Amino acid sequence: MISRSFPILLAFLAFAALPARADFETQASGAYVLDLTTGTTLLEKNADLPLPPASMSKLMTLLMLFEAIRDNPTITLDTEFSVSTKAREMAGSTMFLNERDKPTAEELIKGIIVQSGNDATVVVAEGLAGSEDAFARMMNQRGKSLGLENSTFANASGWPSRNHLMSMRDLVTVAEILITEFPEYYGWFALEEWQLDDRAPKNRFNRNPLLPLGIGADGLKTGHTQEAGYSLVGSARQGTRRVIFAITGLDSPEARKEEAARIVNWAFRQFVEADIAEKGSELATVPVWLGEVTQVSLVAPEDLSVLVPAVGANNLSGEVVFDTPLEAPIKAGQEVGELIIARDGLGEARLPLVADQDVPRGGLVPRLRAATQVLSKELMLRVQEYF
Repeated sequence: MISRSFPILLAFLAFAALPARADFETQASGAYVLDLTTGTTLLEKNADLPLPPASMSKLMTLLMLFEAIRDNPTITLDTEFSVSTKAREMAGSTMFLNERDKPTAEELIKGIIVQSGNDATVVVAEGLAGSEDAFARMMNQRGKSLGLENSTFANASGWPSRNHLMSMRDLVTVAEILITEFPEYYGWFALEEWQLDDRAPKNRFNRNPLLPLGIGADGLKTGHTQEAGYSLVGSARQGTRRVIFAITGLDSPEARKEEAARIVNWAFRQFVEADIAEKGSELATVPVWLGEVTQVSLVAPEDLSVLVPAVGANNLSGEVVFDTPLEAPIKAGQEVGELIIARDGLGEARLPLVADQDVPRGGLVPRLRAATQVLSKELMLRVQEYF
C-alpha cells in the first residue's frame, strides 16, 4: 500500500468581514481554551503545568458524586448525608452546616456549585468514602483513569496543599465530562443564587462573574487562594458552539471577570465554524485491488465542519489522503481516508472519509486482472533494466 494525497478546493458559505485575528495575549499565568463543538484548542499557556486549583477542584468532587448517583443504586438526589464535626469546622466558604443537618445529595450539589461550600465537600467525601483521605485516594485513582496527567488530589475542597494540584487542561477535561455526560445536572451551574433554608444569606450568590453578562455563560466554578490568585473554569454557549476555558493567577476578582469575558468574546468572534461537506458528498475516487469493482468513492460520513479563523474562512483548501490501492473486501461506511485542512494558527483539522459502497473480494476475473497488472509491471521493469 502506498499513501497518496491530492489537493482539493473547498467551497464555503461567505462570512461577514471581520478584523484580522491577532494572537490572544492573556493576563492569566495559566490558561487553556477549548472549542468543545469541534474539539479545537484555541489557546494554551502553561496548560499542562500543575498549579494550585483552589475551589476549581471542587468540579472533581462533583464529578465523583454525579458518577455515584449514576452508578450506585443506593445513592440518589434524595439521599441524605450526615454532617461530621470536621465538616462543620471547615473554614472558608461554607453552607453553614452542622451535625444536626441531613442535607440531600441535591442540596449538597447546589451548595458546592453556588456557595462553594467547603463543608459540603467534606460531607460528600465522608459519605462516599468514609473519610476525606479515602476520598482523595479515590479522586486520584479516578483522575488517572480519566487521563488527568497533571493532577493530584489531597482533599475534596481544594484547600491549599502541596499535594493538591491540577493543570488548566485537566480542569477543562473535567468540565467537559460534566457538561457532556451529565446534562441533567449541568443546568445547576447557571444558578445565580441558592441557599439552604434561610441560613447564610450573604453567601447565597454564585461567584461566577460571567453569569449575568448575557454572553452565553452557564458555568462552572471559580477559585481563589493567596497562592493561586483568582481563577475560573468557565463555559459559554452561543448558537451551536460551546467554549470551555480555565484561567488562573489573576490578581483581583475584577481582573478575573474582565479576562474571562475577553476570552469568551474572542473565542466566539474570531473563529467561525465552516461547513466542509454534506453527508454522502464525494471527495475522491480511489482504485480498489482484487475487488468486484475497480474503484470506490470516498465520501463524508456525516455533515463535516471545522473551526477556522474568521478571516479567510471562505478561501480554504485541503487534501485527501488515502492508501492506494485499497484492498477488497471493503464495507460501506468503512473509514478509508482522511480530509486534511490546514488552518492558520490552529494546526491541521483531520476529518474521516468512508467508502460509499460495499466492495466484495472479486472472483476469477479480478484476480486475473490483478495478476496481469503485476506481470505487466514486472515486464516493464525488466525492459527498463535491459536498456
